[in-house]
Amino acid sequence: MRVFVGTDHAGLEFKDHLLRVLGDAGHEPIDCGAFEYDAQDDYPPFCFEVGERTVAAPGSLGVVIGGSGNGEQIAANKVPGVRAALVWNTETAQLARQHNDANVVSIGARQHTPEEATELVLEFLRTPFSGDERHVRRIGLVTDYERDRHRPAGGLPTRTPHP
Repeated sequence: MRVFVGTDHAGLEFKDHLLRVLGDAGHEPIDCGAFEYDAQDDYPPFCFEVGERTVAAPGSLGVVIGGSGNGEQIAANKVPGVRAALVWNTETAQLARQHNDANVVSIGARQHTPEEATELVLEFLRTPFSGDERHVRRIGLVTDYERDRHRPAGGLPTRTPHP
């Protein structure tokens, strides 16, 4: 599988490690930067690059890496068609793919050992989308909102208040 990988300075060492691991596992890793250490670099351009290339290459997935992964997830999610998920354990990596069909995973390199972070990425890559109708419907609602900026017909669900 083609996997686009990008980071700022905070994840540079982990990115280089991950590129080797992905290649050894039979994936086609594509390095989207950073290419050298610069403590003043900014993560958004790397995340936009990963997101744009992932969306443009059906069947591919992306990885964005930063210190915490929070900003990287936010930036990647600004690219139309990206569903980026910040993962911090095996279950969140699995659920991001199974329930949300996430196509980009965000990792905080300063939050995990290299071994832990590598396992989270590999788990994300090997977990398929479930295809369950409820998840397809929910992803469709998000996709429609992203495209049209209109809430679903009928507005918010309503419930009768309980006394």
